[in-house]
Order: sequence, then C-alpha cells, then structure tokens
Amino acid sequence: MTNSESKLRIAVGAIFNETSAFLTTRADIQHWKNTYVLHGADLFALASTTTEEAGVLAVCANVGVEVVPLMAARSVSSGPSTDACYAELKESLLRPLREAGPVDGVALVLHGAMTAISEDDPEGDILQSVRAIVGDNVPIVSTLDLHAHITPKMVQNADGLIAFAHYPHDDTFTTGERCATLLLKIVRGEVRPAMAMAKVPVLSSGVRGMTFGDAPMAHMTQRARELEQQAGILSVSVLHVQPSNDLPGMGSGGLVITDGDVARAENEARSIAEEYWSRRRQFEPEIVSVEEAVRCGRAVESGPVILVDTADCTGGGAAGDSVALLKQLLELGVSEPTFVMVVDPEAAHECVRAGIGASVSLMLGHKLDPSWGRPIAVTGIVRHLLDGDFIYTGGAYGGTTAHMGLSAVLAINGIQVLIMSKPTYDWADEQFRAAGMDVRYAKFIGVKNPMNYNFAYKGIAKASYVVDTPGPTPATMSRLPYKRMQRPFFPLDTDIPGLQPTVFSHQSHGTQRA
Repeated sequence: MTNSESKLRIAVGAIFNETSAFLTTRADIQHWKNTYVLHGADLFALASTTTEEAGVLAVCANVGVEVVPLMAARSVSSGPSTDACYAELKESLLRPLREAGPVDGVALVLHGAMTAISEDDPEGDILQSVRAIVGDNVPIVSTLDLHAHITPKMVQNADGLIAFAHYPHDDTFTTGERCATLLLKIVRGEVRPAMAMAKVPVLSSGVRGMTFGDAPMAHMTQRARELEQQAGILSVSVLHVQPSNDLPGMGSGGLVITDGDVARAENEARSIAEEYWSRRRQFEPEIVSVEEAVRCGRAVESGPVILVDTADCTGGGAAGDSVALLKQLLELGVSEPTFVMVVDPEAAHECVRAGIGASVSLMLGHKLDPSWGRPIAVTGIVRHLLDGDFIYTGGAYGGTTAHMGLSAVLAINGIQVLIMSKPTYDWADEQFRAAGMDVRYAKFIGVKNPMNYNFAYKGIAKASYVVDTPGPTPATMSRLPYKRMQRPFFPLDTDIPGLQPTVFSHQSHGTQRA
C-alpha cells in the first residue's frame, strides 16, 4: 500500500429497489425499512453479508482506503415508491456526501429498474445528483442488477456501470468487488473508461433468463466473459431488462466499458444487442395450465414437483397476495402434501387470534392488489404461528434478516398455506423453513419466483412446471397492458424489419489524481 493509496477516500452508498408498474400498491419508507435502511456507519454492518455493499467494503479494506459511509437502503420489489419516500432516501444519500468534504471516488449500489411516482429514472437522477456534488473529475461507479433499464442519464453521469453476471443472483458480493476494483483503477489513473449501452426492444420474463446451462442468456454471458479477457475491455454486462415496468425505451442488450475507446465500446455493445434480438424467441417459456401441471406431477413417482407461479413474484414487484394457484389446486381436489404461500396480513392476524389447533374460516388473498383476482373462502386448521423473522442464506440478501411479520400456517386438507403479513424476496426456501415446513416431504411446492427455485430445490425437485396464472409478473410479456413502452417490441411484435439497436455512450473525464 502506497502513501497516496492510504489517503484515498471512497464514498459508499446504496438505494436498491426493482419496480413493477402494473401494481396498485405503492412503496413507502416503512416498506424499505422492512429490509434495511442503514445510515452512516451502520452501513458497515453489511460487511458480513453477501451483498454488493459487502464486496465494495472488502476491496476497500484490502487496500486500506478510507470508506466514507453514506446510506444503504434496500427493499423487496414493489410498485413505485411514493415521492416522499424517494425524496427521503435520496436526501439521506446526498446529505452525508455534501458534508463529507472531498472524496476520491464514489461507489454506489443501485438496481437500475426502480421508479417513483413522479420519477421514471431514480438511478439516473441519483447519479446526476451525485455528479453535481463531486464534480466531473471524481469517478462514480455503480453496481446494477442485470435486469436494469439503462438510460442515457445513467450512462452520462457514471464512469462505470457493472451489472450482475449471474441469474439467479448469487454473484452480488463479487459484483461489488468488481465495482470497487474498477473504481480504484480509475482513481489511480490506470484506466480512462469509455462506456456504451446498446439495446433492442425485447421484453421477456426471467423464466428463460438463467445464465447457466444451454439458455440464451448463458451463451451471451459466456461471450461477455470472453470479451473481458481481451486487452482494453474493462467490463461487459448483458442486460435482460425488468419487463414489468412500463417506460419508453425499455430493451435488452449489452453494456461495454473499454479503456478509452468509445467506438469499440459502441461496436461491441451493438453486437451483443444484435445477438439478443436473434435469440429473442428462445426467451419465451413453455406455460401449462395448473390442471396439466398437477396431472404431470402426479405421474412423477417420488420427490417434490415445483409449480412456478411466476405471475405473483414479489422479487419482480408483485404483491405476493395471489391465491390463483391455491384456488385451482382446491378445485382440482389436490390432497397430496402441498406447500403454497400468500401475503395477507388480515388473514394472518385472524389465524393468530384463533390460535394453534383452531379451525378458522376466512377470505384469503387478493387484498393488497385486488386488480388481479378476488379473495377465496377457505376453512382450515391453524398448524403454526411465527413472528416471521428469518435470515437469508445467500444471494443479494445473504446474511441479512427479513421480516414476514406475523405469519401462520393454515392446513386445508393436504395443502399447507403459509400466510404472511409482509412480502419478502424468495431466494431459497427460507420462508418455509422458518415456518417449520420441510420441503423434502411435499409432493407439490408452489413458488413465486421465475428462477431461484432452480437453486433452492436443486437435488430434491423431480420436475417443475411454469403454470398459467394471472398477475403483474407473468411468464410472457404479451399478457401485460403496456401503455408507455412504444411499439413495436417483442413479443407483441415478432418481427421488426430494419431494426437497429439503440446505442448511447459516454467517455469518462478522467480523475483529479490521473
């Protein structure tokens, strides 16, 4: 460590949320606090987690630079944040930066697909505001989710944008490391980034967006890693845009950062976007009815069968209050051991009042976002009650505590329903385990995430089926009522003659220390 390195001051902050536009619910500050909102030095508590912040902190600690903690906030995906909530979060990030005095660089943890009621591009707005405080010669590098909606404002105001390389997102810590490593190279004057984003109008769910196996994203991700081995290429990100937003200019493609070569960054990014378009049909999943999934699942001799109810994915912004899958399972007379979950604080509290062992009759589901269905009448036995706290075992939240709120397990014949008061991200089977539900002994497991179940139930699941259910995060984007995303786009338009990727770029100004 040199003397000059020991004097480096790196500001670190985070505002991370993925939004769905097709919800009636809105996220207030309490929604964010249900995950974490950490001010100042409290941010260092994340050092023991698997978050991006932890990766940034680890690199800074390893080279002995001073970290200036700003604020770190993260929430489970949601509808747009209220204006008051966004204003509070933004000011909580900017105020300590203004008061910190000169810094040598800024590392941010953002999602890239957040919106607020009156702000379509919070990440661009945050980056622009940070730039206004630190000036043109202080580098800013941010991590992003690979489902980010990259805007010209984001590219214009950042020196580097580094997206997750894996889906499911098990590389959050290493993404933070990559962010901090690039930032320090810029600060030391070792590189002068040129960044370009190219996108094509492809909107697809996460069901076929995995970065492993023979999936289309896996092939493009491998190409990105190979490009990064070439001299002069600093970073390559493949972006599979969060499709449950409704904003002009959304699309998927590539973001490339080179060392000073804008034209090369644009050309490589354009080539990735063109490949994305050529693979567009590969992203559309096979969807079956619940009845067909149950029939096929019953033919599987042993082991759990996963019913993927991705249309109600809280990780994509849905309310988690759908009982569309449960309703059909009951109508089909499913009596095999089955686990499903729903967010319904009213029903959870009814079960708590009744107590363990009591028989309760209640109206369940579709109360937080009733635009996607109606509550159903159910009668069952309260089997378990819990406060709803659990610790994530990995991914973007690994090592942090989550809060389902007062929760209950209601047994309806062979079906056990985990009724939660608050939505949480489903990484593995933490929610079920917290409720004493052992997934190894279930015949059917209803999951509300389009991808993470591949890791959560690897080794025990014998089959999985993406089921046809209503909701704001469906398996195919042809189901959503887009109003602001301009036509044409895939999958509503399967062919677009003469299509050219949209490309925008930015050359870093360099640094004070170069």
